[in-house]
Amino acid sequence: MENRLIGNRIRAARLAKGLNQEQLGEKLGVSFQAVSSWETGKFIPDAEHLPELSRVLDLSLDALFAEEDHGWTLKPVNFAFEHMYTFVKGRAQMLRMPQSLAVLDMLRAAHGGQERKSRYGFETTYMVHPLTMACHALAMGLEDDDVIAACLAHDMIEDSDMKPDDLPVGERVREAVRLMSRNTYARNDPDREKKYYANIRENRLACLVKCLDRVNNLAGMADGFSRRKMVSYTEETDRYYPELLAVLKKVPEWNNAWWLLRYQMTMLLETFKRML
Repeated sequence: MENRLIGNRIRAARLAKGLNQEQLGEKLGVSFQAVSSWETGKFIPDAEHLPELSRVLDLSLDALFAEEDHGWTLKPVNFAFEHMYTFVKGRAQMLRMPQSLAVLDMLRAAHGGQERKSRYGFETTYMVHPLTMACHALAMGLEDDDVIAACLAHDMIEDSDMKPDDLPVGERVREAVRLMSRNTYARNDPDREKKYYANIRENRLACLVKCLDRVNNLAGMADGFSRRKMVSYTEETDRYYPELLAVLKKVPEWNNAWWLLRYQMTMLLETFKRML
């Protein structure tokens, strides 16, 4: 393998982290000249520095020393916000979904200033996430106002100053959204995560929307998450989501959605387990 190729990967990962050579050197206990020599291909990092280099840059050693550099052109993983907005609004009007239409009108107020982060420069409005979930649900035949409204509103309390009573929805959707909002659970509670998922398991609508949320986040996480975050996200999904899917399996009208979500989640999880 050419040292220059390894150096290019170190440089790209360093820049993605917003570090200069001196800052990276400080984190690794080496001089900026050493970092420069790696990036130019004059030398490669010593074995003793590789574990910390991998951790600091979120760059696996497999990726660093891969024999091939495909040079693929990356493209955005999110679809156009306006197109999805128009599609969901049109379907909600046709299917007479008053809650979904009301929540659509609040999307910009709740998420308009927030971005869907990208490690590769493809930032877009956060609104694409709830809209993608709503499109996903509709594509699976979930033409239910409660389901679509809950998809669109699922992050509104967590990501804004809104309270559950501010949502223009019925009590069923309001309760599901409250259960899915992590900021309604005490931050210093060591059992916060367990309680979060235990409460969601008791609410069928929250289970469904949370599974839609997780499948869409898994599908796009390589664009926005660090490697460390992808590992923890994969572990969390593997730990809690089989139980949520088991709840969906017991709902006859959601049987097709359960099968598709289980298939999608399993394929994504098993792919990441083999790659990370």
